[in-house]
Order: sequence, then structure tokens, then C-alpha cells
Amino acid sequence: MEQKFHDTKEEHMNVRDLSVNCSILLTHLPLLARPAAAREAGFEAIELWWPFASATPSDDEIDALVRALRDAGVQLAGLNFAAGDMAAGDRGLMSWPGREAELRANLDAVTMIGEQTGCRLFNALYGLRRPDSTPEIQDALAAKNLALAAQAVGRIGGTVLVEPVSGAPEYPLRTADDVVAVLDRVTAQYGAKRLGLLFDVYHLAANGDDVDAAIASHANRIAHVQIADLPGRGAPGTGRLPIARWLDDLRQRGYTGRIALEYVANNSDPFAWLAQF
Repeated sequence: MEQKFHDTKEEHMNVRDLSVNCSILLTHLPLLARPAAAREAGFEAIELWWPFASATPSDDEIDALVRALRDAGVQLAGLNFAAGDMAAGDRGLMSWPGREAELRANLDAVTMIGEQTGCRLFNALYGLRRPDSTPEIQDALAAKNLALAAQAVGRIGGTVLVEPVSGAPEYPLRTADDVVAVLDRVTAQYGAKRLGLLFDVYHLAANGDDVDAAIASHANRIAHVQIADLPGRGAPGTGRLPIARWLDDLRQRGYTGRIALEYVANNSDPFAWLAQF
């Protein structure tokens, strides 16, 4: 396997440009064993959804994660803020009235992890529309919380990412335009600048957004890129999306960051597609 990825790196894609989302890939292993498995497969960076049961993990829990990353020799390239109970359908706390204290305590934990690991990209899931609130109240709260998040991670040079999400009808940000409008509001109201668009081509395509047009319109706002194919959220090449063309367009328009692998795959060889990409 190691040789295959070195061949792929030279002929098709440089694995140094990629990061592996270890919250959705390599899931047959315990979470803290996945960084080492990603490194063994030839990757130098990983990212994670919020990896703890609580928004405020203990020092021991944080130390265990940091140690696993260091022992594996991988860079933590991206980390989600706490997003509620994802398995139960929650998709973020930024716009959730009543959970402000929990979220703001989480900002300190996220910033601490970023400081210890060198992670500088932090994904803030916006949150679902709540039946006990209004869009106006939620959007105002989200703008305030996103500004606070940008201020918190800005102390270590970090950037807050916001993304469209598919598969959750009550999640209001579905297109790149939706996200950019939120980023502009946060900057206009609070002066926050350390904000960027997380460009997940799977979510955008699943929501019916025009990905080519979004790249053309918002290339200068894209701070991170994630890929999976449609339908099925499988590896590139398992569906119908022109992922290679989109990545080429992004590079030509100046995107220099990593490409995050955030797809569902067979654990027997989750990176086999790279040899044909």
C-alpha cells in the first residue's frame, strides 16, 4: 500500500496536498488509532469533527488526542467546533438559542487544541432552524457567535470556516451564496475578518448548487475544500461529480490549501481510488 501511494503522489496527486477526515474514514479503528493509520497509508494530515462527547473535554481527553497526533506524526489540519449530538441529527450550536454558554466554553477548548497541535482551520456548523425561535433571532445569534469564534481562534492565527450542509432540511445554509452572505454579515456587524467558506463539493452538489459558478464567484473566499462523490457520498470516481475538473479550476484560481477527503468508504482499502484519479 505504501508504494502505491508514493506512485500516485508522483503521477497523479500529491498526498501532501490531502488530509483525511478521521471522523468518517478509518472508522473500523478506535478514534485515537486513526491518525497512525492515516500516516501509515502515506498521509501527513488529518482533520476531525468534534471528537469528544462534551463541548468541554477534560485535560486528560485533550492530552490523549494531542499525544495520538504527535505519536502518529500527523498534522491536525482541521477541527470542528462542538456541534451538539451529531448522531441524533444536530448540526451545530452557532444559531441555537439557549446553548450560548456551552458554545462559548467550547471556544476555549478548541483554541487550546489548536494551540497545542498547530491546527488553524476550525469548522463552525451553523445549526438547524429551531421551532422555539425565529430565523431572525437565530441569524443574529449566529453572527454574534461566529464573531466570538473568530476572535477566539484569531489569537492563535486561526480561521473560522462555515459550510453549506445537505441532508438536513432545517439547516438554512445550502449554497455557497448562503454562506458568503453570513460571512459578510459577521464582518459588517462585528468587524470579524478571520472567516472563510468551507467548500464541500458533495454538500453543494447534493443541494443543487452550481459548483462551477460558485468557484468562479467565490474563489477568493474559499479557505478549505472537502470532497466526496454523489450519489452516496463515496470516494471520487464512485459517482458522477467532475471532482478532478473542479479541483483543477480551484488551483488555477489560486487555492493553495489542502483537499480534505470526507467520504464513506470500504475500510479494506479506502484510498484505492487515488491510483486511478
